[in-house]
Amino acid sequence: MNAAATTPSLDWLPDFCRPPILFSTLVAAQVAVLVIGLAPGGSAQWRLNQWIAASALALWLALTCAVALCKLRPGLLRLPRTLGASLAWLLPVAVAFFGSLLLHELNSTLQLGFSAHSDNRLHFAGAIAAIAGLLSAVLLRYFHFQQQLHQQVAANARAEVEALQARIKPHFLFNSMNTIASLVRRDPDTAERAIEDLSDLFRAALGAGGQAASLAEELHLCERYLAIEALRLGERLRVDWKVDDDTPRNLPLPRLLLQPLVENAVIHGIARLAEGGTIAIAIGREADMLRIAIGNPYPPVPGSELAGNQHAQSSVAQRLAYAFGPRARMTVAAREGYYSCELRLPLPSPEL
Repeated sequence: MNAAATTPSLDWLPDFCRPPILFSTLVAAQVAVLVIGLAPGGSAQWRLNQWIAASALALWLALTCAVALCKLRPGLLRLPRTLGASLAWLLPVAVAFFGSLLLHELNSTLQLGFSAHSDNRLHFAGAIAAIAGLLSAVLLRYFHFQQQLHQQVAANARAEVEALQARIKPHFLFNSMNTIASLVRRDPDTAERAIEDLSDLFRAALGAGGQAASLAEELHLCERYLAIEALRLGERLRVDWKVDDDTPRNLPLPRLLLQPLVENAVIHGIARLAEGGTIAIAIGREADMLRIAIGNPYPPVPGSELAGNQHAQSSVAQRLAYAFGPRARMTVAAREGYYSCELRLPLPSPEL
């Protein structure tokens, strides 16, 4: 509870030690040089050596400010937010001002021909500091907005998990309990196994927002769900498992990632067919990716009958993107009475 309570307060200042943020800072500094140099009257006065010197100055100041904010970040985060944010903005201004003064002195002494205001060092340093202040304000606000967006994505993913929990609890609970009740007298051993399977499923649903599961646990959960549905559908439900021997069963996965897809295959496919059908589940490596394919026949009905798939699929797609990033992919296809869903997940690089 304490960790969860303190996390939001740490999000206002980005971590400039992270390569993406450092790279964005350097790019922004270079863009500022281009804007200033290409402004009306700017390019006519700048020579090639001045373009190079201005770029070097901007990148040096940006790198210095980023390193300073990176090292001072823990201390700034311990301060009241208003004070810490003010100091985080003032630091680049101070670095730019004094760094420009130092450069101006070197330029005057060594006659480098860089400064367009060699006769007024305070004007030169003040102009650089003003640009740094404007740029740092924009970047800090941009990075803060980016972090807020990331938090919103995480919140949406948690909300999807909560919606999934609320959906799975009543979804087939009554059907399962009725099936178990009918088995209690004539086949008590099967009824007991069904209760255990149902317990595993709901235990996973209640913990879906917690720690990640493994691929092995997700496959076990799918087996438990299919075992419950087999009691209701009987021989109409057939499952063809093809799991390669080198499949990384310890791969971390978000909880309840695969079961909703298998549930879709049962409810919107097999259960709607009088003769039933086979759910094909294939899992294996392909280079540095893990491929998970789930396919099933479905009845020849208008496309609206398949609309029930979309909620679970959008939830899975969002949680995949949050857990694995842009390399993760989910593709679906429905043609000629056969529906297929394929996941491709990046595998962690082997340690050297």
